[in-house]
Amino acid sequence: MSFNNLQLIAPILKALSHEGYTTPTPIQEKSIPVILQKKDLLACAQTGTGKTASFALPLLQLLYGQKQEPSHNPKVLVLVPTRELALQVSESFTAYGRYLPLKQVVIFGGVSQHNQVRALQRSVDVLIATPGRLLDLINQGYPLVEAISYLVLDEADRMLDMGFIHDVKRILARLPQQRQTIFFSATMPPEVQKLSDALLKQPVKIEITPPATTVDKIQQSVYHTEKPNKPALLLHVLQNAGAESTLVFARTKYGADKIAKSLNRSGISAAAIHGNKSQGARQTALGNFKTGKISVLVATDIAARGIDIDGMGYVINYELPNIPETYVHRIGRTGRAGASGIAVSFCDAEEQPYLKDIQKLINKTIPVVKGHPFEPASPQRTESAPSQPAADEKRKQHWKPKKTGHFHNRYKKPGQKTPAMRGDDR
Repeated sequence: MSFNNLQLIAPILKALSHEGYTTPTPIQEKSIPVILQKKDLLACAQTGTGKTASFALPLLQLLYGQKQEPSHNPKVLVLVPTRELALQVSESFTAYGRYLPLKQVVIFGGVSQHNQVRALQRSVDVLIATPGRLLDLINQGYPLVEAISYLVLDEADRMLDMGFIHDVKRILARLPQQRQTIFFSATMPPEVQKLSDALLKQPVKIEITPPATTVDKIQQSVYHTEKPNKPALLLHVLQNAGAESTLVFARTKYGADKIAKSLNRSGISAAAIHGNKSQGARQTALGNFKTGKISVLVATDIAARGIDIDGMGYVINYELPNIPETYVHRIGRTGRAGASGIAVSFCDAEEQPYLKDIQKLINKTIPVVKGHPFEPASPQRTESAPSQPAADEKRKQHWKPKKTGHFHNRYKKPGQKTPAMRGDDR
């Protein structure tokens, strides 16, 4: 099938040709006709499957085809969890709508609202926003959502995971009841399913891949090592693979900075991207990564959402995530839109339970790389993890609240926010 078979209008087909797109991905093939029929949609699709075009293309066409007089207020609202993803979606709407007389504005936190407000004072068709900044502006009295006819919730699972659920619900309460709602999520945990049930009216359900499975074309491997040896192991992997455009995941902002500094000292150009970086610094790092000025981008999970770079061959999990679904999101940064990719993970003794959880989730044993210079003295085996009763008892003991009120992320409830998570994208 080609895009010509999806009943898209000539200006959009011309824009797709300009971008070099000829064949829709499975999620695009199934979603575009549903949205053009003005039906609610519930779509479960992995990252990197082309879902932005799945809703951007038909919504641009629906907007263009409306016969009513143009409105000053936006008709389409796209809610996304992070500023990087907001900018990525904005770039897509710009590219696909280059031959249409439609205007879009993107708003997000972390920067002054002045320029965003000035842009909103002109006629706007599409509004792309993170929940925190949008709610701030609504509370200041800006009429941004009263005329919304089409709502998109993109990466709904991450929205809940980052603690945005209450902001999202406050925004939804302001929207017109009569609207078309489009709901995308890479995974479908109970909390996301509950939210979709409340929002959608007789939705068409599309599931391109089972929830939380990994792209088959991604070659996965794990290096067992000791924690102090990880910096040297990272250099070893990067130098031996000769990889360019490598995305390295760290669990913390401090860790991301530390890894990037270590790589630069070793002669490998790298930059870190996370919530404590200014918007300008984050965009500069992303731009340098896309153009090849730096070969390694070190990111935290929240900052990495929205990074969509063609040809990125490597993802390295310097630290395994303590939530197994996050592993799926991470490695989805490579192997985009059906391309092949490589995902490498480092695992120390303390991370063995995380590896076991990941393998259980993806229903696959990740191959172990043996014979490398930084193997631990004694073999690490996921099979030697504590029995379930013993592990449960250990978790109960470990969970004891600290005086600061912070808690270990491994034991947070789904949708519950942590101080570090919540502040990043307001």
